[in-house]
Amino acid sequence: MRSYTRFIPGEEIHAVEQWKFGAIDTAAQLLAAEVKEREAQQNAAQVETERQQSYQSGFDAGVAEGRALAKVALDAQMQAFLNNQAKQAAERLTELFASTQSQLLDAEQAMAQEVLALACELSRQVLRHELSVDAQAVMPVLREALELLGADCKAAVVKMNPADIEALGEQIHADMAGLTLSLRADASVQQGGCLVESAGMVVDGTLPRRWQRAVASLGLSSAWEVPGEHH
Repeated sequence: MRSYTRFIPGEEIHAVEQWKFGAIDTAAQLLAAEVKEREAQQNAAQVETERQQSYQSGFDAGVAEGRALAKVALDAQMQAFLNNQAKQAAERLTELFASTQSQLLDAEQAMAQEVLALACELSRQVLRHELSVDAQAVMPVLREALELLGADCKAAVVKMNPADIEALGEQIHADMAGLTLSLRADASVQQGGCLVESAGMVVDGTLPRRWQRAVASLGLSSAWEVPGEHH
């Protein structure tokens, strides 16, 4: 190989080619396109990142809003449930109170009836004792019976227990001398009672009948006669 300084020999000139800038221009264009592509990719990545962030923000906001709405709905349902429970409890309490009041009233009425029945039984026993020792007990009954017949009654048939007629016969005729009374002994009439008949009218002054009227005014139906009781 020759050593060249500043000149190229003529015989070698054919091997020299003219320098062209096309290759450099192409490389620059490629580099610019690559840079542009990278920028586009970076922009696309940034856009995607921003899109993902926006999506995540929207998702998080949606979740938060959904939770808030769910909490509001749950609170409303819980409040409605508590209100309903309170209403039902109040209704049950009212029903229980009314039932208790009714039961208490029934118990009081039953107790009152028992006390009244006991009082009537005690009265019956006291009255029986009084009639057994007081022969005069039938006199007010006889006078009341004659008054019920009216002022026009001048004659009457009086049925009484034989013991009462024996004890009070003369007194009856003496006290009621203005009337024509026919005293008839009737063992079915208990002492202290009488049956008075006049002009087709009958006044029942027997003990069972008088007792029945007395207890009926108190709402009872206690009988004067008790099975197995000795008179």
